[in-house]
Amino acid sequence: MSQQTAETTERMTFIALHGPDDPEIAILPFMLAVAALTMDVPVTVVLQGPAVLLAHKGIPEHVFAGCEGTSLRKLMDQFLELGGKLTICTPCAESRKLRKDRLMDGAELVKAARVVSDLLESKTTLTF
Repeated sequence: MSQQTAETTERMTFIALHGPDDPEIAILPFMLAVAALTMDVPVTVVLQGPAVLLAHKGIPEHVFAGCEGTSLRKLMDQFLELGGKLTICTPCAESRKLRKDRLMDGAELVKAARVVSDLLESKTTLTF
């Protein structure tokens, strides 16, 4: 990391609640997360509710937003390549019949305690 040490690192957690049916909002947490990661700020994105569909293989390739047609797939790839953590609400995925083997590489199924732990460790939390 640049000028920050492990003890002073500001962590961020973004909670995404919008799925592919609302691409403009669905893309926002990943846009900000990529920006934060390029500034050496660790970020976790938590997908809950309909947002869990964004981690299903084959879905991000079809989600675009903004006047420039920003690609969710491209943003998610950048996010993961930069070291972002992508967590998926297990009960939300199960209720939508999403199988673990159909989730994109790098996505981790988690339960409530893990989300709470990430939130407690974060200096900033945003919900989209």
